Amino acid sequence: MRYVVTGGTGFMERRVAAHLLDRYPDAEVLSADSRPGGADHVINCTLASTEAALALARELGATLHQLSSVAVAGDFAGEYTEDDFDVGQQLPTRRHRAAFDAEQLVRLSSDVRWRIYRTGVVVGDSRTGETDRITGPYHVFGLLARLTGLPSVTPIPLPDIGRINVVPVDYVVAALVELMHSDGSDGQTFHLTAVEAIGLRQIYRGVARTAGLPQLRGGLPRRVAEPILGMRGRAKVLRDMAVTQIGVPPKAVDSLETAAVFHSESTRDALAPSGIEPPEFSAYVPALWRYWAEHLDPARTRDGDPDGPLVGRHVIITGASSGIGRAAAVAVAARGATVFALARNGAALQELVDEIEADGGRAFAFSCDVTDTESVETTIAEILGGFGHVDYLVNNAGRSIRRSVSASTDRLHDYERVMAVNYFGAVRMVLALLPHWQARRFGHVVNVSSAGVQARNPKYSSYLPTKAALDAFTDVVASETLSDNITFTTIHMPLVKTPMIAPSGRLNPVPPISAEHAAAMVVRGLVDKPVRIDTPLGTLADAGRYFTPKLARRLLHQLYLGYPDSPAARGEVRRPSSPGPRLPAVRLRAPRPVKRVVRLVPGVHW
Repeated sequence: MRYVVTGGTGFMERRVAAHLLDRYPDAEVLSADSRPGGADHVINCTLASTEAALALARELGATLHQLSSVAVAGDFAGEYTEDDFDVGQQLPTRRHRAAFDAEQLVRLSSDVRWRIYRTGVVVGDSRTGETDRITGPYHVFGLLARLTGLPSVTPIPLPDIGRINVVPVDYVVAALVELMHSDGSDGQTFHLTAVEAIGLRQIYRGVARTAGLPQLRGGLPRRVAEPILGMRGRAKVLRDMAVTQIGVPPKAVDSLETAAVFHSESTRDALAPSGIEPPEFSAYVPALWRYWAEHLDPARTRDGDPDGPLVGRHVIITGASSGIGRAAAVAVAARGATVFALARNGAALQELVDEIEADGGRAFAFSCDVTDTESVETTIAEILGGFGHVDYLVNNAGRSIRRSVSASTDRLHDYERVMAVNYFGAVRMVLALLPHWQARRFGHVVNVSSAGVQARNPKYSSYLPTKAALDAFTDVVASETLSDNITFTTIHMPLVKTPMIAPSGRLNPVPPISAEHAAAMVVRGLVDKPVRIDTPLGTLADAGRYFTPKLARRLLHQLYLGYPDSPAARGEVRRPSSPGPRLPAVRLRAPRPVKRVVRLVPGVHW
């Protein structure tokens, strides 16, 4: 017998195909993409593909088996039987409308044999807990996990809400395959549902022992929760904001209450000879919790390894061929992370990888141009395809030009080139990884900015605005992704001794720190995840601009006057042996009282 499973290659489709082959070893199970020449049965597992599945069943002369949902009942209150369909119910959400429209499409197709299977909320396997989706009771697992650290005597009163019909995937698949082959069932609808719906209290009691939750003591009257579930307008917006902050999606709150009671007597009678029946929720919910805690809990990716917070992490570092990027790659790999080193210089990257591996670390080189969208997308796809996931991104790739604006009036390309790397390159990397992090509900970005953004140093009109733009982008995006557990750290890096500042020679107004010192700041950003890491001088400069803006500007102008352009900016050809001018006035050691004041200024903003 030949079967075609449509709707994609998701978890449900794979389970149906595997069960068919297990039950009928001689069967041939195909996908719709294989363009089968004939088939006996078409099983459609996705509502969105219903129209295509109907067309395929019509073309092959096969029976269509449509996997539907109890969502067709919408807001109907009362007994909803297998023969019911349109009973005047309202369809409050797109999920309800999609289920209703798909089933109606099948019912109106008089030239196709069909059977419809309405499922409750499908959860993981009742034996292993395996699943690939977060739905139904899983939405409150994260909230319950936060209660596991409470003393066992803590009273946990819960309202009796959340009456939803839940069934494990192995029951749905086994029942579907059995009913597909029953005689005389064309044109019928089957309810693959649990005998009784479960509520929030049943979920809590079911996982309490396995999760280590305090005992459920007492309860809140139902009338306490009903106004919350029924909120509309601005009140609903405020409610959604609140539940999102505690880790519960607003759509889950809207679906916590199912008013209909689904009868499944005909389905249970048809399945009785096979012995297939839905298990009790309390018997398998511990397996659901264990699998969720090990594979789906977003917190599992946030918790560090006992051997170190970076052990086993996957970290992308851009601009890793030299300077801060190279030193950071070495430092991060030494902490046990797997480093994906990105830069345009492939030879230098390979030297870095060899060095890390010689020290017992793990690193991989990827030649990537962050100014090229195709290059970034190809690299990210290659990393995710080969290594499964990315935990952290260090946006370090950068370009700097030190030139006064009066010497740049005919050099707009300088501004464009620096912006392409420092701003758009970093944004491009974040955008490429964001869908992956949202699906995984975890990610962290460390942006290497500059203390000059706080001080507004003269001669850097092409460089500092790019870092300021990146700072603003980070602040905006971080406020949007907080509920997805995607966070950002901005490092306002002081001057660092790297090849990037070499053209300035001895013209730098302050002594630079080493690349290794800068790498330690990057590691701190990855481990501690502060919102900002600032230097004391940067903090003082920031405060000066706010409280004494005129004085700050006058001091910066004096720095501009005493801080000449580089020979290249002045149009001079500098000889390699020439040490360049010295600036003793600005390189004098700070008086001891000034040093003491600086040490009192915090350098980190959490």
